[in-house]
Amino acid sequence: MGVELYNDGKHIVHAFYDLVDDSPTGAVQSNQFLIADHGHGALIDPGGNMTYSGLLMDMQQYFPSRDLDYILASHPDPDIIASVNKWFIASHCKVLISNLWTRFVPHFTNGKDISGRIVGIPDQGAQIALGQCKIIALPAHFLHSEGNFQFYDPIAKILFSGDLGASMVPHELAAEPVSDFASHVRFMEGFHRRYIVSRKVARFWANMVRQLDIEQIVPQHGSRFAGKAAVNDFISWVEGIECGVDLMTQAHYCVPQ
Repeated sequence: MGVELYNDGKHIVHAFYDLVDDSPTGAVQSNQFLIADHGHGALIDPGGNMTYSGLLMDMQQYFPSRDLDYILASHPDPDIIASVNKWFIASHCKVLISNLWTRFVPHFTNGKDISGRIVGIPDQGAQIALGQCKIIALPAHFLHSEGNFQFYDPIAKILFSGDLGASMVPHELAAEPVSDFASHVRFMEGFHRRYIVSRKVARFWANMVRQLDIEQIVPQHGSRFAGKAAVNDFISWVEGIECGVDLMTQAHYCVPQ
C-alpha cells in the first residue's frame, strides 16, 4: 500500500515500504516511489519482480499503466530495476539511468532490442520533463555506485536519495519518518561505512544539496527524514562520516591463509 508523501491534487508522490518480503529468509527491505503529475507518471527505483503488482495497481488510480512515462533508476542494482522487462511490456516507458550503465540494463530484459527506450543521463545530471513539472537528476556518483543519481522533486520538495541515508529497519518501521535522529544513526552507520565510497564525495554532496529547498529526504532503504530539522541533521551527518576507502588498510588486502 502506498504512503502519501505529497498531494496537491495535481501532483502526487507515493512511497511503498511493504512490497518486499524482508523476513530473515527474504530480500533486503527496499522502498519504491511513484510521482504522478497531471496524468503523467514516473517510477523511481521500482525494484524487482515482487514489487511489480503493487506498483501497477497503485498507479492506475492516476493514469493507465501503459502511459507510464519513465523509470528513473539511481543505479543498476537488482533491487532498483530487476523488474524492468515487465515495465517495458506493460507500458511505453523509457528508463533513465547513468550513461555508465545503459548497456547493462538489457541484461534484465528478454533480449529484444529496446535500445531506443534506454536513455543515458550525463554525469552532470539533467532536468526531466514530467507532465507540467521537471524532476532534477542530481549527480551522486560513488554514493554508492560509480554512476549514480538522486532525483529531486521541486514541487513536493522531496529528494529521493537512493542508497544514501539507507537504514536497515523492518518495513513496518521504515514507513514512519525518523523521529529521533541521534538514536537512528545506529541503523545507518554500518551500511554507510561499507557502501559509501569516501568522505570526500560525501562533502561534495552536502555542498550541492544545501542549495536546494528540501522538506524530505527519502532513501531507497529504511526511514525518511521529514522536516527541515531532520533534513539538516542528516546532511550534517553525511558531511562528517568516515566510510569506504577512508577505512581501508593493508590488513584488508591480504592473501587468505
